[in-house]
Amino acid sequence: MFSVIHFGCWFEYQKLLVKMDKSYGEVSAFQRYGVMIAGWCIMMYCSRANYSGGNMGLHNAGLYGGLLFLFILPVAEILYTRKTYLRNMGYSALGLIYISLSFGLLLNLRTYYPDTGLENVNKLLVLMIILSLWVNDTMAYLVGSFIGKTPMSEISPKKTWEGTIGGFIFCVLTMGAVGYFLSSGFEMQVVSKWMIVAGIASIAGTTGDLLESKLKRTAEVKDSGRIMPGHGGFLDRFDSLLFATPFIWLYIVMFA
Repeated sequence: MFSVIHFGCWFEYQKLLVKMDKSYGEVSAFQRYGVMIAGWCIMMYCSRANYSGGNMGLHNAGLYGGLLFLFILPVAEILYTRKTYLRNMGYSALGLIYISLSFGLLLNLRTYYPDTGLENVNKLLVLMIILSLWVNDTMAYLVGSFIGKTPMSEISPKKTWEGTIGGFIFCVLTMGAVGYFLSSGFEMQVVSKWMIVAGIASIAGTTGDLLESKLKRTAEVKDSGRIMPGHGGFLDRFDSLLFATPFIWLYIVMFA
């Protein structure tokens, strides 16, 4: 599932780039698809060592595949493309950070405790992040619809400060309640950590949504894709997750 979403986001990201900068349409097919595979390797490399068993594992497979593609891509671009634009390489590198590394860090959390009997913790980390973003988006929409009056940004006129603040509050309280239930009410430190994760998800997720809206406005499109009728494309659905994951990962790994 991670892989399907990863490649879906990449296809839409490159379509937006072509609309934003026509020169990106001139990149070779090798770079266009090679950078996607290189990003996929980065995502697999971020999984914990020995995850999925075997002598190779996702981590090592991603390492060797990533090194190969990251070495070949620049050389092939120079040899087989008549015009080489450094900014096009920059766009591709930005995609590796924005999409592949973000999903890689999410996969890292999903495999955080390999072979230690804490598999449910791995699943819970990812599910709580996704739930936090869902609660934030839903409550921001509902609160904004009822009492929203102050526009938040010209990038997304429908977003209001009232809705954004309401989404943040409901997100933090909901995740605090879920954390309290999961810890049976005895570990308040666990509850506070879930609330912090929810707060980071709310703020960073809203920022990621605005960032993707800016990309679409620059490309002069309404949706990044049409894979889900009425909901847009992959980037429309996972923009908040892409931007929020690195910040949540930093907090969990460094403090939680």
